[in-house]
Amino acid sequence: MTVATRPQPGPPRPYSFPRFERASLDNGAGLLVAEIAKLPVVTVTVVVNAGSETDPRGKEGLAQLTARCLVEGTRSSSALALAGRIEKLGGVIDSDAGWDTARINLTCLSRHLAESLDVLGEMLTGASFPQEELDRLRDERFAEIEQIRSEPRGLAEEAFMELVYAPDARYSMPPGGTRESVADITRDDVVRFHADMYSPGNASIVVAGDVSLANARTALERALSSWSGTPGRIVERGVAAAESGRRALLVVKEGAAQSELRIGHVGLPRSHPDYFPFSIMNAALGGVFSSRINLNLREQHGYTYGAHSIIDWRRDAGPFVVSTAVQTEVTADAARETIAELERIREEELTADELSLVTSYLQGVFPIRYESTAAIAAALANLVTYDLPDDYYDTYRDRVGAVTTADALRAAREHIRPEALRMVVVGDASLNEKLGSMSFGPIDVRTEMPAAPF
Repeated sequence: MTVATRPQPGPPRPYSFPRFERASLDNGAGLLVAEIAKLPVVTVTVVVNAGSETDPRGKEGLAQLTARCLVEGTRSSSALALAGRIEKLGGVIDSDAGWDTARINLTCLSRHLAESLDVLGEMLTGASFPQEELDRLRDERFAEIEQIRSEPRGLAEEAFMELVYAPDARYSMPPGGTRESVADITRDDVVRFHADMYSPGNASIVVAGDVSLANARTALERALSSWSGTPGRIVERGVAAAESGRRALLVVKEGAAQSELRIGHVGLPRSHPDYFPFSIMNAALGGVFSSRINLNLREQHGYTYGAHSIIDWRRDAGPFVVSTAVQTEVTADAARETIAELERIREEELTADELSLVTSYLQGVFPIRYESTAAIAAALANLVTYDLPDDYYDTYRDRVGAVTTADALRAAREHIRPEALRMVVVGDASLNEKLGSMSFGPIDVRTEMPAAPF
């Protein structure tokens, strides 16, 4: 295979992440403000430690449902009235929950900040969780589940989590919950979860845009003057990996012309000191177009239109996985090549060219990511969520550039574990025999059944 010589990257253009200041509100909520006077716009993000990881057992999906229902009505305003007030002010507001936190995001014109915060404060302190809106959101989740289960890609991703994590680990199920768990969530569950988790002491507020710390704090103190309370008990669900050893699962889709393939295991928590070496190694392995896995499976063998590896960084150890879709007849071959690349990255140090490619890419895209107040607020929200140091974004590009090929090799050897790999294939039943010939490990076979109606 001939690969054209890549032009050498130039030095990264100068960039400084916006300055920000820390404070706290009288009610105990943390506050971070980045004053950016470039445009008359402000983004406010309320970060609450109420992500899906805190779902009670049997109520998986509660955190996401609660967060999404916050904008659906208060004791004095309907969802329609709230939306109308925000639109009239030229703003947008939404809320959702990820694995680690729930977030309410407001972006508005800076001259309307005080009135917009009044709406935000009403949602935080006076959410009424109307039964009809809760039912609608639950029906939307059911429809989402049906759609995921009808697509090989969605099936593969859900099955991979089941195979990688212990059955009682929260991470073994989708963040939005299953049909059974979502069906069991009542309005009382939502009201109780909100009362337990949405307190100032369990939250931080991030403000980015055309407003000073003093003015932001004054406006927030007024809008959130009635927000009080102490955090309830936070559920510790655990995210233990499944029992050790290799294991494979074939999810049968009769007659499928191509297969969805997932290979990986439990990765690292976001706070791990090897975040940078592992990220650089992973970028070279499968994170950029000219990565080893993509060059092998796509360019050399023509098995796929694209293959990549990712680690889903979370507070606890998220999954590390290689993903691709390949034709049925080359599924086993593609799996062998993927495993070979996972072993090679532990044996062969990155070349200087590979390291230069991924570091220049990560350094180059860094400024592009933070060109709006919403993106800067999201970055600061991540700072809070993962307890990163205040100079994290100032030193990011230097820390990327400091990773050596030896660092990347060490990270691969310590954190990629061929003996612990799990493999999921969603494809034709004939693959059972071909996968068996790989001697990968025990193979379970599941025939996907049509989803039950609700």
